[in-house]
Amino acid sequence: MELPPGPREDPCAWEDDSDPEPEPDPDAQAEAYVSRVLSPPQFGLAPLRAPSLSAPAAFSGAPEPRPTSKGPSVQVPGLLSLPPELLLEICAYLDARLVLHVLPRVCRALRDLVRDHVTWRLRAQRRVRAPYPVVEEEDFDWPAACIELEQHLSRWAEDGRWAEYFCLADGHFASIDSVLLLQGGTLCLSGSRDRNVNLWDLRQLGVEPSRVLVKALGTQKNSTHKGWVWSLAALDHRVCSGSWDSTVKLWDMAADGQQFGEIKGKAAVLCLSYRPDILVTGTYDKKVTVYDPRAGPALLKSRRLHSSAVLALLADDRHIISGSEDHTLVVFDRRANSVLQRLQVGPAQGLEGPGLHVAQPELLYPSSLPQLDSYLLCMSYQEPQLWAGDNQGLLHVFANREGCFQLVRTFDVGHRSQITGIKHSLGALYTTSTDKTIRVHVPTDPPWTICTRSHHNVLNGICAEGNLVVAASGGLSLEVWRLQA
Repeated sequence: MELPPGPREDPCAWEDDSDPEPEPDPDAQAEAYVSRVLSPPQFGLAPLRAPSLSAPAAFSGAPEPRPTSKGPSVQVPGLLSLPPELLLEICAYLDARLVLHVLPRVCRALRDLVRDHVTWRLRAQRRVRAPYPVVEEEDFDWPAACIELEQHLSRWAEDGRWAEYFCLADGHFASIDSVLLLQGGTLCLSGSRDRNVNLWDLRQLGVEPSRVLVKALGTQKNSTHKGWVWSLAALDHRVCSGSWDSTVKLWDMAADGQQFGEIKGKAAVLCLSYRPDILVTGTYDKKVTVYDPRAGPALLKSRRLHSSAVLALLADDRHIISGSEDHTLVVFDRRANSVLQRLQVGPAQGLEGPGLHVAQPELLYPSSLPQLDSYLLCMSYQEPQLWAGDNQGLLHVFANREGCFQLVRTFDVGHRSQITGIKHSLGALYTTSTDKTIRVHVPTDPPWTICTRSHHNVLNGICAEGNLVVAASGGLSLEVWRLQA
C-alpha cells in the first residue's frame, strides 16, 4: 500500500529531491568496490610492504632498513601477497573489534581495507542474510553495527545457553511494572504495585546474594509512593519515578538515592521521559506535560494531545512522541510548540500492507480517522528508527525522515498478546509480552528471533544495558540474564 504524505510535506518531496540518489545496483557497486579497494597495485607503483614480524624496530617506530643489494629484488611471500578477497575472508573469522581497532595499525593496506564501510556492510549482511537495517540511513555506522550484531549473536548462541540466569524474587510483594538499568547495568531500579521503588546492586549477583537488594527508595515508613509505581526514567545519576498517586518523585543516585524533588499532578503518571532540559510526563487524563527539572522543577506547558490515556512517551531535542489508548501516535514539535503529526497505525490488510493515516496537525480529535483495534504500549527510539509494540502483539517501525515520521513496516514476531516492553539498538532487539515470554531478536527485516524464554507469569517491561538484560514480572520477581562480557 502506498503511504500518503504527512502534513506540511510536499507529496513529491521524495521524488523531486534536488540531489536524487538512484537505487544502487548491487553488482555495479561490488565491481566498483573491488576495482577501488581490492585490485592489485598498478604497474609502476611500488607494492606496499608488510612489516617484518621478527624485527622489533618495525613496532618501535624505527625506519625500515633499505636493501643494500642493487640486484633485482625478490618479493617474499606474506599476508599482503594474498588476494584481497582472501584477506577479507580471513578477517571474517576474526573478532570485529580486533579487525576495526588493531589491523589498521599494522599497515596502510590493511587500514584502507578495514576503514571502508562497504567492507563492514558486506560483513554484516553476511552475518544476518536479511535486509538490514530496516530503515536505510545515509550515515549508518556499519562498523559499530557489525560489532554489536556479532556480539549479540555470540551472547545468545545456542538458544542462549551461555547466558547466566537469576531470579530476584525477594524484593517486592506485588507485580513489578517497570524496570530501569543504571551505570552500565551495575545498578537496577524496579517499580511495583506494592508502591515501592527498589534499588538493586547487580554486581553482587552470584557473589553475595543477600546484598543484591540494597533498599527501597524514600523516607516514608511503608512505601516510596502512595500508589502503584508505573514508570521510571533516568538522566545520568538522576532518576524519576511516576505513580498512580499522581506524583513524580526525583532521586539522586549519586547521593545514595536521596530525594531531591517532587511533582504533584492531577492524574496518574503512566509514562516518563527525562532529558537534560525537560522532564515530560504522560498521564491518565490524556495530557502530555513538560517540566523544567533544573528549576524546581517548574511547569512549562501542558497539552491535551489525546482523547484517552497516554501510555507511551519519548522525547529528543526536537520532538515529543506520545502513544495513547485512543489509537494515535502524536509527534509534537518542541521548537514550533505545536503538533507536527498525528498518526493512526494498524495493519490495514494483513502485515504486508501496514496502514497509515495522517491527520492535519491542528485537528486534535479527528473523527474522520478510522478506529482500529491497535494502540501502542511501548516504544524504543534510536534516530531515525522508532520501534513500537502494540496491544495485539505486533511490532511497528517508523522512520524519521527529515522530521516527518512514517510507518514503514509492521511485523508479527510471534507474541500472542500485548507487547509490554521493547528495547532496540543497532544490533539487538528485545521484546516482552503478557503472553509470558521474552523474545530476543536481530533487528532485520523481518526480525530474526534467535531466542525465546518462557515465564510462569506475564512480563511487564524490559531493559538492557551493558551485558545485563532485566525483565519485570507480574510474578513479583525480576528476571535477570547476565551475558558474556
